[in-house]
Amino acid sequence: MAEKLVMMLLTIDPENPHLCGTPFFQAASAAAMDVEVEIYFASRATRLLVNGVADKIFPSDNKVKSVYGFMQDAAELGAKFFACGGALDAYSITKDILIPECTGVAGGASYMCRVLDDEWKSISY
Repeated sequence: MAEKLVMMLLTIDPENPHLCGTPFFQAASAAAMDVEVEIYFASRATRLLVNGVADKIFPSDNKVKSVYGFMQDAAELGAKFFACGGALDAYSITKDILIPECTGVAGGASYMCRVLDDEWKSISY
């Protein structure tokens, strides 16, 4: 079994919250199985890393747990979150307004290194 998982969030968008919970639930599940997990946020998904965005949206109508709650679960289990520098610039997002769970900024080359490494499996959303 693979011990490393990289995830790309490209089509996930806070304006479609029903799609936003699954990646973090799956990341938490993998991390709970002692899999090293890295999540790369690109395009509009990067906005989930802004303080106050993910905690106001819910992936289901029952509103039991916010998207941010699912993100926190994954981070607490060791998943690392990386923001795309280009997307930060495109959406005028500065590092000082990112959630504390954001590990850092990493671009396409970092993600591609993971995808091309045989030790890593990848999932894209």
